[in-house]
Amino acid sequence: MNMNKPILVVALGGNALLRRGEPLEAEIQRRNVAIAAETLAALSHEWRIILVHGNGPQVGLLALQNSVDTQAKPWPLDILGAESQGMIGYMLLQALKNKLPGREISALLTQVEVDPNDDAFLKPSKFIGPVYTAAQAEALQAERSWAMKADGHYLRRVVPSPRPLHIIERDAIYALAARGHLVICNGGGGIPVTRDGNGFRGIEAVIDKDLSAALLACQINADALLILTDADAVYLDWGTPRQTPLRHSTPQMLSSLHFAAGSMGPKIQAVCEFVKTTGGTAGIGAMEQGVAIMHGDTGTLITPD
Repeated sequence: MNMNKPILVVALGGNALLRRGEPLEAEIQRRNVAIAAETLAALSHEWRIILVHGNGPQVGLLALQNSVDTQAKPWPLDILGAESQGMIGYMLLQALKNKLPGREISALLTQVEVDPNDDAFLKPSKFIGPVYTAAQAEALQAERSWAMKADGHYLRRVVPSPRPLHIIERDAIYALAARGHLVICNGGGGIPVTRDGNGFRGIEAVIDKDLSAALLACQINADALLILTDADAVYLDWGTPRQTPLRHSTPQMLSSLHFAAGSMGPKIQAVCEFVKTTGGTAGIGAMEQGVAIMHGDTGTLITPD
């Protein structure tokens, strides 16, 4: 591997691996993972890649399955997040190894420290799991005390999403990347943990993977950040007849616009923080179009003001 290649941190959305409206099934995720592997393999010709993946649909599915057993207390979200890191990481690792047989690829279980007093614990906003009709959502709220919010024409469960502060395994990630590994890490934004006098402990939350990817990219001084999702670009006037894709922007321009907190908002925050901190370039767009996004041919490219 050419160690002079620039470093690209790729944030791959959980909704890109299990898309809205698709059954939450293993074979469907395998098919979408194979598409992601094609994109990542193509990007690897120009970049050294560190891959961060989301887990919204997957950790929500695990929580739903976990709640069926009424004889035992449900497992907490931090442990389910760790489980999703293994599940998604395994599929990505296998698909990438098949596409890049000569490359070393490692999936790393990753903890990320958060503040237990973060306001996010009072205002759940992170979508997880499948979409529901109003009647289904109402029944789940009554049965399981889940918080629900609108996601398009449907409703989804929302959980706290505290800001990531520190990536516990950052040195291990950097060491593997320095040895030429394509590293899969910070899965689902990382396993949320807090620190006290006895060390680290898990906490009930799901960290936003885009903010986690941006934090990692800043801390290792990556050259670029790419957010791959189920939207093909950032749109102005999204959801209206006037919606138009924004092909190029800057942090200053984006800061003057409004984006939904549960979907595009964290992505915009992540790319703006990365570009302002490092002076690097960031892209947002569809999973299949990673190379074209970084070339500025599609998606949205964000450069310094």
